[in-house]
Amino acid sequence: MALLAARRNLLRVREGHDHHRVTFVELFFDLVFVFAVTQLSHGLLTHLSWLGALQTLVLMLAVWWAWIDTAWTTNWLDPEKAGPRLLLFALMLAGLVLAAATPKAFETRAAAFAIAYVAMMAMRDLFMLWALRAHDPANFRNFVRIGLWHVALAPLWLAGCYLDGEMRLVLWTLAVAIETVAPLAYFWVPVLGGSTTADWKVEGGHMAERCGLFVIIALGESILITGATFAELTWNAATIAAFGICFIGSVAMWAVYFNIGAGRGSRLIATSADPGRLARSGYTYLHIPIIAGIIVAAVADERVLHHPGGHVEIVDVAVILGGPALYLLGNLLFKGLSAPYYPLSHQIGLAVLGLIAAIALAMTPLALVAAATMVLILVAVWEWWSLRAPPVPARKARRKRHART
Repeated sequence: MALLAARRNLLRVREGHDHHRVTFVELFFDLVFVFAVTQLSHGLLTHLSWLGALQTLVLMLAVWWAWIDTAWTTNWLDPEKAGPRLLLFALMLAGLVLAAATPKAFETRAAAFAIAYVAMMAMRDLFMLWALRAHDPANFRNFVRIGLWHVALAPLWLAGCYLDGEMRLVLWTLAVAIETVAPLAYFWVPVLGGSTTADWKVEGGHMAERCGLFVIIALGESILITGATFAELTWNAATIAAFGICFIGSVAMWAVYFNIGAGRGSRLIATSADPGRLARSGYTYLHIPIIAGIIVAAVADERVLHHPGGHVEIVDVAVILGGPALYLLGNLLFKGLSAPYYPLSHQIGLAVLGLIAAIALAMTPLALVAAATMVLILVAVWEWWSLRAPPVPARKARRKRHART
């Protein structure tokens, strides 16, 4: 029986509304994905075309699902116990292979990428079935469904290793599309039916913190690219200006997410009657364009640092404006979950980026990235100003008016 079910309970102990902090071993696991995000941006920079963008999107979604599925797993498991820790170390090894193979996944390292991805799915699912069987029957049935979906996906990933060019892209696109649809379909399978979001007993504060830290990882990768690229260049007025603007752009992106949205989203999911629904929509799905925007912006920063002057090409417009646009769109949708409206500042920011795109070909790369950075600064400051707490006298006057009525 011990081979089929864990005798010791490896799940987290839930204590009211308090949430467990992210553990050191979870942060250690995340280091692999610092490397993975770097590999994605380098791969896109090397293959900067529509085909390269599609390939990078497929690989980014695979990396995202490898990470977010593990984040869900450690939301249930207690990483302070030996079994879950060993699982994370094994997933780290497979994730490191996955990340190393990413830039050449559509060339010579397809097998390494696909096998590492399938291995991560299998290890997570089998461990969770073993850990849950005797301790959480409802979630055990949920992972039976998840495991069956992953069993159906594995042949698509592995078959793609033996095909070249378009057919590999078709199979892997289908695989990530099915992976992306699965939670929306509640992992429905014949006979067993589907799960419900109430079955996903999520600790909301922990999930919010995990995803916030992943945003930090992605922004950190952007900072690393900016610093490493600047270190290799000749330092002159143009490159120094580009370096400063790119850094300020990263700071502005941090402010857009963390100044308002991260804390408000954390409070919402922590007190929600259905945290599973919010964890699925707000953190599993709506963070995808946020991470994609950071990766594209990192590519833009490296191109601008190498060529701050001269004419802007179409590809420069796509990455310099596309990165901030994706980022603002993701934040707009994410913040809309915790507010009665979508933030006007983000909507105006997206509109201004569209206006800049109309004249972008007449600008230099340095001027274009400066304009995009100003839009991010405008959005961050506008949102902070509009949602700041009123001064103490104003709050007192407001309370007096309410008391009179």
